Amino acid sequence: MRNLLRRSFSGVIFISIFLSAILFSKESYIALISFFSVVAIWELSKIINFKSFISYILFGLTLFLMLKRPDSYAIAIVLGINILSSIYLIYQLFTKRDILYFTERGKLGLTIRYLIFSFCFLILLPFYNQNYTPYLIISILILTWVNDSFAFLIGKNFGRRKLFVSVSPKKTKEGFIGGFIFALVAGYLISLFNSDLSLTNWFIIAAIVSIIGTIGDLVESKLKRQAKIKDSGTIMPGHGGILDRLDSLLFVAPFVYLYINFII
Repeated sequence: MRNLLRRSFSGVIFISIFLSAILFSKESYIALISFFSVVAIWELSKIINFKSFISYILFGLTLFLMLKRPDSYAIAIVLGINILSSIYLIYQLFTKRDILYFTERGKLGLTIRYLIFSFCFLILLPFYNQNYTPYLIISILILTWVNDSFAFLIGKNFGRRKLFVSVSPKKTKEGFIGGFIFALVAGYLISLFNSDLSLTNWFIIAAIVSIIGTIGDLVESKLKRQAKIKDSGTIMPGHGGILDRLDSLLFVAPFVYLYINFII
């Protein structure tokens, strides 16, 4: 009970800060996600035992260039690299192969493809049609939180069949299905109040968030299991680290960015 209260309190604080930064201004949103990025890079560096500071420099440089030239063809190239890297991580997850990063170059490459590029696209997500649209990113956050919350609640109370026991023993197929269904319901409700996208598009985004987000959670769990640790950090009592809290959203970001900006 005490752990649940601590988890709930830190979760409310986190959500309040997140929403306040989004609604206050585009600058505060960029600043907050940039802070989260730096913390997550530090957490991943500990997981893979990477001690170089170059990843922080590369994040700042990449973000600056992407914000400076949002219409550049280079963004499409970076997005392609990010998506292909994510697909390869999914392949490693389902084939039960270790995510290898023996050399310093390999560790830097993983950090760039897994975190730096993904955080950059998370920052770019609310910039739709060259305008800052805070309710677009808020809607995506709601879909993520609804999926995660109902997957946890339904899995805990009704879950019987394990989803991916070798990586995350607590996740169940019933929880995944429950999270998926309620994400679709949330997508429908969002479409009633948010006219940025059509109902069909919100359903598709909800499906992307549920499926890819769950996989992203499993990929991060695989990295932690390889490193033989439980949490990526301790910054959020009851939740672990920033990477633990944002793993689903982070993995989803480039896929949703691809759908919104290149498919619709």
